[in-house]
Amino acid sequence: MSSASIILRRRFLSGGLALTAVVALSACGAKTDAAGSSDEAAQADVSGDTVKVGLLNSLSGTMAISEVTVRDSLKLAIDEINASGGVLGKKIQPISEDGASDWPTFAEKAQKLIKEDRVAATFGCWTSASRKAVKPVFEKNKSLLFYPVQYEGLEQSPYIFYTGATTNQQIVPALDYLKSKGLKKLYLVGSDYVFPRTANKIIQAYAKANGMTILGEDYAPLGSTEFSTIANKVKAAKADAVFNTLNGDSNVAFFKEYKSAGLTAKSLPVVSVSIAEEEVKSIGSQYLAGQLTAWNYYQTTAGAANEKFVKAYKAKYGEDKPTSDPMEAAYTSVYLWKAMVEKAKSFDPEKVKAASDGITFDAPEGEVTVDGATQHLYKTARIGEIGTDGLIKEVWDSGKPIEPDPYLKGYSWASDLS
Repeated sequence: MSSASIILRRRFLSGGLALTAVVALSACGAKTDAAGSSDEAAQADVSGDTVKVGLLNSLSGTMAISEVTVRDSLKLAIDEINASGGVLGKKIQPISEDGASDWPTFAEKAQKLIKEDRVAATFGCWTSASRKAVKPVFEKNKSLLFYPVQYEGLEQSPYIFYTGATTNQQIVPALDYLKSKGLKKLYLVGSDYVFPRTANKIIQAYAKANGMTILGEDYAPLGSTEFSTIANKVKAAKADAVFNTLNGDSNVAFFKEYKSAGLTAKSLPVVSVSIAEEEVKSIGSQYLAGQLTAWNYYQTTAGAANEKFVKAYKAKYGEDKPTSDPMEAAYTSVYLWKAMVEKAKSFDPEKVKAASDGITFDAPEGEVTVDGATQHLYKTARIGEIGTDGLIKEVWDSGKPIEPDPYLKGYSWASDLS
C-alpha cells in the first residue's frame, strides 16, 4: 500500500477528513481516470446478451470475516436469476473486486467497475468508511450502488440504494428494547471509524432524552486484537449493558477478553449490531451464548421465502454455512434491482431510480418495500439472542416493517444530529 493510501486509511479510522480525502482521491485518481469524466464513459454496456454488475467486497483483510459471505450470497441471487431467464432477456455477468478492507482501494475498484467494466450497477461495501469512500465515485459517474449493511443513518445519496437497516430500524429499536428491560446504564464499545462514532453520538442523544446513562465510551482501531484494558474498564463501570459497535474480527478478541474478565451475558449483557451468524461461528458460541443482537433477519426467521433461501445457500456453499442479515440484504438487493429494471424496461440508472418507489419483494426477512424518496427499505426490526448452537433466536420484533427515517426526523431528541 502506498504511503498516501496509508494516510487516507488512518484518516478514515480516526473519523477525520474522511470524505475530503476520498473526494480528492476519486477526483485526482491514483489508478483510475477522473471520477468526473463524461457520462458517456460511465454508461453500462448492454449491447450483447449479457449485462455486467459489480460485486465490491473485502475478500481479504480484517473485514473478510464478514464480507466474503456477502459476495457469496450476491452470486447465489445472480445464479438464480440467470437460471430463470436473466433480466430483460440478458444474463447477469458478475465482476468481483476485492476492496481489501482498505477504503481508498474501494474507491479505486468502484471507479474501475464503472469506467472499465461498464457495469449496470454495483453491489457491495460493508463499513460506512468504505461506503463514504465510494459515494462520490458513484455520484460523479451517475452509477448505482446497492449497499446491503445496516448503518448509522444521517445520509442519503441519489445513487445509493440502502437495503440494510437505517438507524430507526436497528439502533433505536435496540435501545427501546434495553430500556423496556430496565437496562438504563450503558457502556459503549466500538471500532474507531465513522459508523461507531456516529452511532454512539445517536445513542448519547437517545440516552439523554430517555433517562439512560452512558458510563463509558471506548474505541479500538479496526482490526485491533487488544481488548484487555477495555474489558476491565467495562467491568469496573458496573453498567447494566454494553452496546457494541465493533466490526470485523475485532469482535473475536473482544468477546474472548470479555469472558476472561469474568463477564457473562447474565451478569452484563452485550447487544451487538454487527455480529451475525457468520461472526458467531468465527468467534465461538461458547463466548457469545446468551448475548443479544439487533438485526432485521436471522437464519431462524420464519417463512417460506427464508426456508428457500437457506436451503439454496447451504446447497451451494455447504450445510455448515450459516446465513445472516447482511447476506440476506445483499441477496434481496439483486432481486430488487431486477424488479426496478424490469419496471423501467431499461438499465439506465435514472430510469431505474424513477421506477423504484413502491417496489416490493417477498424477501427471506419478510416483505420489503422500496421508499423511492430516501432509497431505503421498509424493514422489520428484530432483537435476537445467540444460542449455544450458534444460531440466533428472535426474542422481539417490531410487528411490521418500519418506514425508513435516515435523518431521524420523527424523533425530537435527534433534532441536533443531522
